[in-house]
Amino acid sequence: MAPTTALTADQANARLPELTVIDVRTPGEYASGHLPGAHNIPLDRLDAALPALKTAADRGDLLIVCASGARSAQACRRLADQNITAATLTGGTAAWTQLGHDIHRPAGTRTPWAMDRQVRLAAGALVLTGLIAGRRWNAARRLSAGVAGGLVFSALTNTCGMAKMLAKLPHNQPKATDLNDTLAALTGHVEDDRPPFDAVRPRHA
Repeated sequence: MAPTTALTADQANARLPELTVIDVRTPGEYASGHLPGAHNIPLDRLDAALPALKTAADRGDLLIVCASGARSAQACRRLADQNITAATLTGGTAAWTQLGHDIHRPAGTRTPWAMDRQVRLAAGALVLTGLIAGRRWNAARRLSAGVAGGLVFSALTNTCGMAKMLAKLPHNQPKATDLNDTLAALTGHVEDDRPPFDAVRPRHA
């Protein structure tokens, strides 16, 4: 199993030119603002990207990024199981922006809701539905109780089942062409808006 390390936002910013940054958030979250030069590979598409990530890791260091650090840590564990070395960004993009580091937001791009905002809307709507319907049908209150229990479990385990379900909705999924372009860029088959890998990272012997 490959080792997993963690970089603070300041450490990552200092090394940014030599890092290959992988953002495992949803395309909507990625569009709302991401580290300069970051490639978007949503967590639920990580397995399909393993060959490209292995190629990128052989050329230089990988930095895995999400909103808070939870999903990136999970991604790093999955990569480590495949003997792919990667580092996670401690505190995620939240810590990065809090420290005032650069965030790239493409001009003219419509900014979808971040995943945590989508979760709050969905959870609140379900609780409200359960409370309103519960005035007529007592059994409907179980919906509110179920959501409350799910939120407690989410906090205790630092996971979010609702986010995983919402991530599968069409507006949170990358276009096939976008994902293919990302994988091609990681393997050096096409050029992206960053310098070619060989221009910034020496090959390992």
